[in-house]
Amino acid sequence: MSEYILEMNDISKVFTGVKALSKVNFKVKKGEIHCLVGENGAGKSTLMKVLSGVYSYGNYEGDIVYEGEVQKFNNINDSVNKGIVIIHQELALFPDLTVSENIFAGNEIKQGGLIDTNKTIVESKKLLNKVKLNIKPEVLIKDLGVGSRQLIEIAKALSKDVKLLILDEPTAALNENDSENLLNLLSELKKEGITCIMISHKLKEVISIADSATVIRDGQTIGTLDALKGEITESKIIKNMVGREIEDIYPKREKKNFGEKILEVNNWSAYDANLKRQVIKKADLHVRKGEIIGLAGLMGAGRTELALSIFGNAKSYKCQGDLVVDGELRAFKHPVDAINAGIAYVSEDRKGDGLFLIQDIKSNISAANLKGISKNGVINQNEEIKIADVYKKSLTIKAPSLEQIVGNLSGGNQQKVSLGKWLFVGPKLLILDEPTRGIDIGAKFEIYTVMNKLIAEGLSIIMISSELGEVLGMSDRIYVMAQGEIKGELSAEEANQENIMELATQ
Repeated sequence: MSEYILEMNDISKVFTGVKALSKVNFKVKKGEIHCLVGENGAGKSTLMKVLSGVYSYGNYEGDIVYEGEVQKFNNINDSVNKGIVIIHQELALFPDLTVSENIFAGNEIKQGGLIDTNKTIVESKKLLNKVKLNIKPEVLIKDLGVGSRQLIEIAKALSKDVKLLILDEPTAALNENDSENLLNLLSELKKEGITCIMISHKLKEVISIADSATVIRDGQTIGTLDALKGEITESKIIKNMVGREIEDIYPKREKKNFGEKILEVNNWSAYDANLKRQVIKKADLHVRKGEIIGLAGLMGAGRTELALSIFGNAKSYKCQGDLVVDGELRAFKHPVDAINAGIAYVSEDRKGDGLFLIQDIKSNISAANLKGISKNGVINQNEEIKIADVYKKSLTIKAPSLEQIVGNLSGGNQQKVSLGKWLFVGPKLLILDEPTRGIDIGAKFEIYTVMNKLIAEGLSIIMISSELGEVLGMSDRIYVMAQGEIKGELSAEEANQENIMELATQ
């Protein structure tokens, strides 16, 4: 019997004339954790959708051999019935249903044609224990954090007698503790004989957990690396992913000439009336012209809340303290006031808050500054095209045309469109909330290069990031937050992972 539980041979997939996959070969051994890596748009998710039946047999070329047999999945239920379960990056849970209802959704436990609620709860408790999640099955999904929801998705997969578990960027939205818990769980499942395929952009995670790692670039298989042979290293993965070596992922700025203070926040507090709690407590910070400020902290530390309270108080917090922009005391009542004062905010949720996914590139780039391309209330479409083309070129947005629907772009290119949208406003201060979340190493390097270019042109940046390497690699100064408070300020020279985490856990 073959040592491989899965073999995908010469898989090709075409979308409206564009070849997403070209004769991809992919083999996974039984009981291993196999990571699938590559730049955004390389074809990783497409390959997994072929495997799981999202793209049905006949809509691709090549063969799927699973447990020694050629498979012809017509839909996702066909693959689930064979023990193949995929957990997508955007979690597919019902927020207004309970944990137990979600775990067995579509796979209900019935007695006499009716759902057996008691047995559902009992079996849910067993699965929750298995994924080490200490919550009650009766809790609603909407009341849980992202880390808990990710574990519930795995519990849901285990309820279907999974043999091959596919996880697409499972830690993209998790903090370091939740990520570590999830990776430990995958190691436990491996001991039970469950095979895992994990798509990830976080190379440290790949190095720590993968038995094998297959690299895909431009829809083609580049090669498979073996941990036992010492092949899974950051340098080898990057070289295979981008076709070149990136010696320093964080490009350095040669000169750091900071100007006057463009933003000061003094004794700043914010109260969330909906949550009935203080989200920001007496924060003090400042940003100088030409400076990148890093905001570090664990999930829930208050970083995004601080940014939103500065950016026109988009959440209608009750704010106190002084907000000074260009030496002038300001009181923003709406994000438009902040935009008019030269402050722009790139949301951490580019799909939910940052972009119009069903519209094209040019419409998204012009969206925050329609006045800049309008006369007498009428949009000048030629001007819109010219402006969008400028940002497409300057930000190296990879798309066939400006009419490309943004929802069809890779994560990295979506992020560049979001950047272009706010740069068109002409800001002095750009707040970047998780600017590289869910994008690959090559696209990250491009985003960092753009950030340095903007700083050189006189902009200032506040960067919120959950990746300590990113904070350390790109920041001139770092503020560390915990429980809504700024616990400390560190220069780039004195900052390291240890002292940041020490402050973040106070």
